[in-house]
Amino acid sequence: MFWKKMFGAKDNTPPVEEQIVEEQKEQGFFQKLVSGLEKTKQSFVHQVERIMTGRKVDEELFEELEEILIQADCGVHTSLFLVDQLRERARAEKITEAEELQAVLVEEIVDLLQKNASPLRTPTEKPYVIMVVGVNGAGKTTTIGKLAYRFKQENAKVLLAAGDTFRAGAIEQLQVWGNRVGVEVIAHQEGADPAAVAYDAINAAKARGSDVLILDTAGRLQTKVNLMSELSKVHRVVTRELGRDLDEILLVVDATTGQNALSQGKIFKEAVPLTGIALTKLDGTAKGGIVLALANELDLAVKLVGVGEQYEDLQDFDPSVFAAALFGTAKQ
Repeated sequence: MFWKKMFGAKDNTPPVEEQIVEEQKEQGFFQKLVSGLEKTKQSFVHQVERIMTGRKVDEELFEELEEILIQADCGVHTSLFLVDQLRERARAEKITEAEELQAVLVEEIVDLLQKNASPLRTPTEKPYVIMVVGVNGAGKTTTIGKLAYRFKQENAKVLLAAGDTFRAGAIEQLQVWGNRVGVEVIAHQEGADPAAVAYDAINAAKARGSDVLILDTAGRLQTKVNLMSELSKVHRVVTRELGRDLDEILLVVDATTGQNALSQGKIFKEAVPLTGIALTKLDGTAKGGIVLALANELDLAVKLVGVGEQYEDLQDFDPSVFAAALFGTAKQ
């Protein structure tokens, strides 16, 4: 387990029993992922299966596949890349039946997602600091609450920082999550300087011996230059007070926003050194191809995915498991 290994959190659960519990959790989330991706399967996978049933491999097939990929929010660049890979492999491996090509497509999707895949970074020292950024409505606060629950379940001492000081009710919303999960929240009054909140939170985490500090930030449109500059300031303050780089800077992206997620990622990367993406509401979109576009075009790992409202519905992203859930192949 994440915290038990690194920080010696107490755990009296027998190893065999713990493994069984973990396997049950993983299986439960896999079924949730299968269910959550149903809309994407209907609009994307089923169309792929339709055009590849009883067909020969030819240029018309590749053009139809390219169109389906683009419509599924894979993006033009990523769609062209995948189709070019399929063309090359069909030629090199002498694949003539379209149904054989579908298995190759799954392989290429997994390879593409594996290119930048990585889990949350392993803790090396306390406090383990995660800064969460994103536009309003993407699910930042909910993601923070679910992360806090996850770490608390592993016996970590968690502290939250209410750095979204501009949106009405944002501080109270994070405090509600803190109460639910049973963790403390560092907060100032509405309209306070977010960098000051971050400063106090870092020092509070050190003083209290917190294992984990999760920093909320003000949701902002990626087009607002002054607000993005302020985000950079918060990052500078945290880095200075921490005396090192942050462990994670996660961009929370709403999967239902489609290609706008790419522009969000590009601008946020200019403001702060993002380390990964938490993709929320994957169960609410019929165009799950955005996962491919984000992984391929931003050179960022999709580290977490959310497919429901329950605390446990935010999980580590695994490319093989994602492909298995999407295409109905055997779970790796």
